[in-house]
Amino acid sequence: MRQHVEQAAFLWAQRDNWGQEDPPDETVIGEIGQRVEVNLDGLRIAGAAAWPAAERQLDDFPDKGEFFVVGWMAIEQGDATRIDQTVAAAKELDERRGLVGALAWHQPPKIGHLVRDWLVAPDAFKRYLAVGACLGHGVDPRQLLARLVKDPDTSTRAFALRLAGRLKRADLAREMAKALESDHDIVRLWAGWALTQLGSGDLARVELRKAAVAGGPHALIALRAAITAGPEKDVHAWMGGLMQSVATAPLAVRGIGMLGDRSILPWLIERMKEPHVAVAACAAFLELFPEAREETKLFTIDPTELGKEFAKHFEEDVVRVALQDRVEEWRDPNRAT
Repeated sequence: MRQHVEQAAFLWAQRDNWGQEDPPDETVIGEIGQRVEVNLDGLRIAGAAAWPAAERQLDDFPDKGEFFVVGWMAIEQGDATRIDQTVAAAKELDERRGLVGALAWHQPPKIGHLVRDWLVAPDAFKRYLAVGACLGHGVDPRQLLARLVKDPDTSTRAFALRLAGRLKRADLAREMAKALESDHDIVRLWAGWALTQLGSGDLARVELRKAAVAGGPHALIALRAAITAGPEKDVHAWMGGLMQSVATAPLAVRGIGMLGDRSILPWLIERMKEPHVAVAACAAFLELFPEAREETKLFTIDPTELGKEFAKHFEEDVVRVALQDRVEEWRDPNRAT
């Protein structure tokens, strides 16, 4: 049971990390998900007898993977007391991803009663979890969402705006536009993203570009939304401007890869030779040519293989870059038309 707990926690956290890679490898994520499910099956069979192992693991390592396992088990066994205890512990540490993941792993009928209660709970943390569950399953909370996109809690409001965009709730477009005036970056970002999902990205273009250039964990989301917002000619001009600065050139290279034009591969190969944009060029290449993932010889996580200039730039950083000579060789028989 201890091994099932440890493996489920480790594998789910690994799967979650892979989901945040740029770009994510859906094949690997799917394979890890199958291994997670095998270990959860062991915990299903063990039932309540698995709790001591799960609680010890959470006490020793209160991280997202462990919260995923304990949250999943509490919901699986329908143990209201343990659900409340797990939520309280996660709230104290502000650890959200694991519990949102646990809610997403279960089927909607299993968590429906919790989500309905939490959507209107006085506790903002529970409201956030409930919105996350709706987001994970693509479920529309209908009239409640109109209130949640104005939620006084910043994180819940941002999550609700993201959900509204995913569901393409055009009836909430006015609230999305109002949210662009929020004092909180995360709210403005997801309001702008949501508007792009409705085809109204022009209203959020300035905010999305600002968020992309500012960097941070959501910079690539903002970048993709800014590109979607268009217009194409204007986006190309913006990218050209970003290329003029060493600080923003990586963003431009990554964004150019989001445009879907495979004919730019020769240009990308040239960028792979430049340390300051090499990581972005590799990510852009993988987005444009996902089939290249199978060719592991094209990549390295040791930039020093590419010479002194790369070694100096990255020092001891472990990053994935493409080996441009090998990509050039790969390109000849796989040349885009």
